[in-house]
Order: sequence, then structure tokens, then C-alpha cells
Amino acid sequence: MPNHLDNVLGIHAAALSLRAQRAELLAGNLANADTPNYKARDIDFKALLADAQASQQGRGMQTTHARHLTEAGTAAAPEALYRIPIQPSVDGNTVDAQREKAEYMQNALQYQATLHFVDGQIKTLRTAIRGD
Repeated sequence: MPNHLDNVLGIHAAALSLRAQRAELLAGNLANADTPNYKARDIDFKALLADAQASQQGRGMQTTHARHLTEAGTAAAPEALYRIPIQPSVDGNTVDAQREKAEYMQNALQYQATLHFVDGQIKTLRTAIRGD
């Protein structure tokens, strides 16, 4: 059943997971806005979602040798990249609180939009199963 559910939900399940992980990183940035030498981090959401879509369509990582890792053996958490500061502070902190708040809110809105879409897909499935 999970394979069929993945076909119905498409890439949105992966998008929800990535958005949740991005929200954690952005919240961590905001929490450490006053921490000396803290470096703001983020993920490249578009690239990670494209990778997830490619692996879902069968164009993901291919093994050519018996000792290669499979996709199930890859790291679950995306690699956090350091954000390039617009105006670094004197204490070495690269968090711009206004930018982080804006990024967090945009991510939250996109998370809600994805949830709304998934909810619509589930309601459609429920209607199809019931035969209404």
C-alpha cells in the first residue's frame, strides 16, 4: 500500500518532510541570533526536491557495483549549507533576524499549501473509496 500511496501523493510527501526540516534549521537560526560566531544555515530546497523527484521517477541514484550504497542507505537529513551573510556582525554571527523571519514565514506558508494539497488528495481518495 505505501507504494500506491506514494503514487497518489506524488512528490508532496517528500516536500512536507523537507519543509519541516527547513523549518527546524530556520528556527535554530532565529534562536541563535545573538550567539557569537554562530553561522546561519539553510538547505537548498529546490535541489533536494528535484533529487527526490528524480529518485521517485526511477532516475535517482543507480548502483553499478555490489558494494555501492542504495538510496535507503543514504542520509535521511539533507545537508545544511551555510548562508552567505549580507552584513556580518562584529561578533562573527551571520544570522540576519529579519531575513530569517521572512524565510521562516514563507516556508510555513508553503508547508501549509502542501498540507492543503495533500488533504485534497486524501479527500479525493476517500470519496473514490466510498463511491460517493
